[in-house]
Amino acid sequence: MASRRIFSLLSASSTAAALRSSGRFSRWGRGINRFSTAVATEEPITPPVQIDHTQLLINGRFVDGASGKTFPTFDPRTGEVIAHVAEGEAEDINRAVSAARKAFDEGPWPRMTAHERSCVLLRFADLLERHCSEVAAIETWDSGKTYEQAANVEIPMVIRLFRYYAGWADKIHGLTIPVDGLYHVQTLHEPIGVAGQIIPWNFPLLMYGWKVGPALACGNTIVLKTAEQTPLSALYVSKLFYEAGLPPGVLNVVSGFGPTAGAALAGHMDVDKLAFTGSTGTGKIVLGLAAKSNLKPVTLELGGKSPFIVCEDADVDKAVELSHFALFFNQGQCCCAGSRTFVHESIYDEFLEKAKARALNRVVGDPFKKGVEQGPQIDSVQFNKILGYIKSGIEGGATLEAGGEKFGSKGYYIQPTVFSNVHDNMVIAKEEIFGPVQSILKFKDLDEVIQRANATHYGLAAGVFTQNLDTANTLTRALKVGTVWINCFNVFDAAIPFGGKKMSGHGREKGIYSLSNYLQVKAVVTPLKNPAWL
Repeated sequence: MASRRIFSLLSASSTAAALRSSGRFSRWGRGINRFSTAVATEEPITPPVQIDHTQLLINGRFVDGASGKTFPTFDPRTGEVIAHVAEGEAEDINRAVSAARKAFDEGPWPRMTAHERSCVLLRFADLLERHCSEVAAIETWDSGKTYEQAANVEIPMVIRLFRYYAGWADKIHGLTIPVDGLYHVQTLHEPIGVAGQIIPWNFPLLMYGWKVGPALACGNTIVLKTAEQTPLSALYVSKLFYEAGLPPGVLNVVSGFGPTAGAALAGHMDVDKLAFTGSTGTGKIVLGLAAKSNLKPVTLELGGKSPFIVCEDADVDKAVELSHFALFFNQGQCCCAGSRTFVHESIYDEFLEKAKARALNRVVGDPFKKGVEQGPQIDSVQFNKILGYIKSGIEGGATLEAGGEKFGSKGYYIQPTVFSNVHDNMVIAKEEIFGPVQSILKFKDLDEVIQRANATHYGLAAGVFTQNLDTANTLTRALKVGTVWINCFNVFDAAIPFGGKKMSGHGREKGIYSLSNYLQVKAVVTPLKNPAWL
């Protein structure tokens, strides 16, 4: 269900484009004009939610940081402060880890029956469903993603994730193993202990679900650090977890900055496992801190530069729409974005013209407004970084076909941007832009595009658009990535594992594979005396 909602959003975008071209766009939202700065400069809509939770959540209670310091979280639509949030530092991480350790070693959570843990997860999912509109409003306000995306796609996906992992809680078990000799051998799958988790700002609640769901289903306790750009939604929904019956100390949430709170968590000697989603550069730091402390195992979901390959037999109109979605979804702030669009030379010119037209028709504006497809970038740092990459593309010799500038006079909006004549050695073809910038490259044959698609440090995902099954099978096996989408993109069902190769990280999140991140295997060997059988 949740994965299909992403494609209903895509279908809505396609329908919206058709309505705009026919002049019948009024039913999608009055006053919205394509590429109109009026949308970005009009007074922003007042979010229909109040911010009540800005403290740290430690041992089941909201508390101030030990230092008493706070930091602002900003509305990306305007750059104005939404709220001041407690700033967690090393001392607060210590408090949170101590609470999580006590909850694991002495508390009821790992000692509950698996069915009881499952019931807590299901009650939480029900509460999240009941509060979907408020949670979606907080997510939109803090991150800039459209309210329709948050409310109709992402929050339902989070709900589905927790129901999925609730179903796994009582199905985790070991094996009985036949061996040589008079022994009974079994394996136990035990919770790993205290899990440290660090989540990013682009999908705050989705990443919350990807990490918290399997960790709790396996019986662990958690210290979670939110991104400093988007701390609000995790605090709100974690309160719902305690309303659902989660014992104190099982889930602790610390807001703060990477060099202080994040580093303290990654290097903590009493944290048994670490999971991190973010940039490859920060991932290296996190992995080093984990290694230098207690050699805790680390799951890393990092950056990407995913190829989207459009073959010569493709339906060009459908390929244009899907490649547009693959890149521009979530303002282009997606680790697996199809940011290298490889198009066969026989259809390149037609594809380019239609891709340019689609970008020019993209509706940019206040993410709370119905029908808007693209909101602002997360903050001024990312905004300026993206504009710098656009400048690099122009100076490097790529052809700017659409966009290329900021959008409006307020907030962090950027025009949907398309480059043609992009070559592999250009910065925009090599580095992760993390913004609404589509680079369209030309290729001649499969051998060439396979070599070029794999010629990157990243290996997170890839998209393939073809009507030929043999072509699809050839590319599926040849591409050195963790996920290949054939004639689709961004399908994130709870059961589908996700993760990368090379410098896109290691380990898998979601699905059955994610459970192994939060379990350890113990072999138990018992002698047998006069067994009736072996």
